[in-house]
Amino acid sequence: MKSLYDKLVSYSESDYYGFHMPGDKRNMRMMDADLPYNIDITEIEGFDDLHHATGILKQAQIRAAKLYKAEKTCFLVNGSTGGILSAILGCTKKGDRILVARNCHKSVYHAIFLNELIPVYVYPTFYPEMELNGEIAVEKVEKMLAQYPDVKAVVITSPTYDGVISDVEGIAAAAHAAGVPLIVDEAHGAHLGFHPYFTDNANTKGADLVIHSLHKTLPALTQTALLHMNGSRIDKKRIRSYLDMLQTSSPSYVLMSSIDVCIELLEKRGDEVFAEYTKLLDAVRAELAQMKCLKLLETTHYDRSKIVISVKDTDYTSGRLYRELLDTYHLQMEMVAGSYILAITTIGDTEDGMRRFVTALKEIDQKIYDDEVLHNDEVLRNDKALYNDRLGNDQAGKCSTVGTQQTTEQPRAAEKPSHYAIPKTEVVHSSAVMAKMVNEAVVNARKGTDVKTFPWNQCVGHISTEYAYLYPPGSPLLVPGERISQEVVDMLECYREQKFRIEGLETENSVEVWINE
Repeated sequence: MKSLYDKLVSYSESDYYGFHMPGDKRNMRMMDADLPYNIDITEIEGFDDLHHATGILKQAQIRAAKLYKAEKTCFLVNGSTGGILSAILGCTKKGDRILVARNCHKSVYHAIFLNELIPVYVYPTFYPEMELNGEIAVEKVEKMLAQYPDVKAVVITSPTYDGVISDVEGIAAAAHAAGVPLIVDEAHGAHLGFHPYFTDNANTKGADLVIHSLHKTLPALTQTALLHMNGSRIDKKRIRSYLDMLQTSSPSYVLMSSIDVCIELLEKRGDEVFAEYTKLLDAVRAELAQMKCLKLLETTHYDRSKIVISVKDTDYTSGRLYRELLDTYHLQMEMVAGSYILAITTIGDTEDGMRRFVTALKEIDQKIYDDEVLHNDEVLRNDKALYNDRLGNDQAGKCSTVGTQQTTEQPRAAEKPSHYAIPKTEVVHSSAVMAKMVNEAVVNARKGTDVKTFPWNQCVGHISTEYAYLYPPGSPLLVPGERISQEVVDMLECYREQKFRIEGLETENSVEVWINE
């Protein structure tokens, strides 16, 4: 059977002339741009309709479902966001309660808003030694489900943006024991299950709904994703109806052909390309693990396609490392976070690109190490007796990240508590209720009385009417309807000091709050 892409190419080479959308009319000569106008069509004869698929698109989605071991798979052309919204809206009714991992993507919170849901949060484990948010513990999910028996669905993100994987099988069992479905945002895990180097995908672990962003970790065009549906705990027809509402009625055939070509590659050459990629990736990780000062982070359950490099206990900030890699070495990272940077690798990476990355990090690491040696030697020379006593000590000068003893007699200062754990907040109102309250205040000309904007340090105790989040990864630090804690303010201040951009707030360094409560 021909792939969608092959059929589009054949059609572009035929003598069919279109008096239909789109307006480019497949005219490659008109525009001075190397874009695929020649295969840009709409739902014409012989090319099926994504919203009522009976032909080539139906077969393409069946192929994808088989490959990902799902019962039913739907193509997504506006990224994972449409799939996440449809999954949550299709599993809940207005006003329902939902159990959500607090590190979920902002699209989850948008679904909560749209269906006026009442969220209860389960927080990820935090690893202070790495300053990294970890997995969602099964025991926490079980406890929350017992505490809130009216929860209608559970939503988690696994892998996280940083590559941390939760026990999906255990969480699915907990959700199913409570009689509710599990929705897994596996957007960053579309590559899982195609090689023993990686864990299997969530379809094989009991998840009822799984969302994959093909474009994030596989060779598919931006915006391409998949929504997988499994089991009888979900209403597949209802979820599909939301998908039809939320996705464009004119889905791009260029994007859909990209999905189909990607699926075909995995079917025909998946073993080959993943074998080459994982061999290269494993060698890269082994080299980076030998760095003296910069640290390659990895949790117990981890997606090793993500490369997280920590600057903790060095004189570098994550922002400085990010800028040096970009400006000096022309290497664009995926994300800069609290005390680390994130690089995403895929089967599309080349040996040359990976070598440049390793070389750059090793050079920066050596520079940090050399600076530490010079600094410690200077400290020792300031105390000649101590210097003479320690001369020749091969531990002198090693940077603190290697875990060696300090080179002075002074005890090492205790580290301050990390500022990078997701702050815990009190949900006073759902985001939808909060929006209605603000809207009513506006309509009744009471906004100036009920709603005010204050600098962060004056907001503690008030209820936020705005979101505050870093993007990426897009997990909110603050959601409308939540009471602002000192912990939240400290986090915002910490990120501001490091020159991170906080999104979602109307006024810089301030939060709009509800004060009439």
